[in-house]
Amino acid sequence: MTLRQNHWTLGSFCASYCRIVTIQHTVEDAHLFPTLSTVEPSLEPVLQRLGAEHEVIAEVLDRFDRTLVDLVYEEQGRQLPTRSATAEIGELADELSALLLSHLAY
Repeated sequence: MTLRQNHWTLGSFCASYCRIVTIQHTVEDAHLFPTLSTVEPSLEPVLQRLGAEHEVIAEVLDRFDRTLVDLVYEEQGRQLPTRSATAEIGELADELSALLLSHLAY
């Protein structure tokens, strides 16, 4: 029960966190970047880079979500999560952290 509760908590936290990042990037891509580009055309290279980073981050968020779903399916099958699924979650968390820190620093 503890393992299942921990995985549920992890999934809930990740879902909320990923939703916030996705909303932030969607608003920037749809509203902020086009407005900034119109007002200050010299920012276009920076805005293009940030937009490209949003796509890379979105791909990692998608992989993260799919891996968490796989983890839940393993538990529902009454199997302990595989080492590869839990290790991949850790690796994706590290990758996402590095990407977001770099993105925010830029």
